Amino acid sequence: MIESLQKRILVVEDEEETLTHISNILRRSNYEVFSTTKGREALELVKRSKPDLIILDIVIPDMSGCDVAATLAESPATKSIPIIFLTGILTKEEELSVEKTGEHYIMSKPTTGREILDMVKKVLAA
Repeated sequence: MIESLQKRILVVEDEEETLTHISNILRRSNYEVFSTTKGREALELVKRSKPDLIILDIVIPDMSGCDVAATLAESPATKSIPIIFLTGILTKEEELSVEKTGEHYIMSKPTTGREILDMVKKVLAA
């Protein structure tokens, strides 16, 4: 059963075009993809879909990506899910917030499909 071996990835990105682009890249590489543009919905999707990895924009509506990560870190069921933070601009405040959320990865936008796939493979192999 190939489907049961698929890694599940949640993509949280407020820019619809970027969300679609990343999701399509991942699907073409045989990942099972769930996506949303909002932080609170991301928390619900994590509970339902139990992803192996989360790609999380830092600046999203209703709560920041750092707040999403901090909330996930509070639960034993979700604290070990690796997160790749995706951001267009990383301020010093965001950098410090990311550091407080645990051992996660950061990628700056714009990024290529190859860079995304390389990072996803690296994180999932860790």
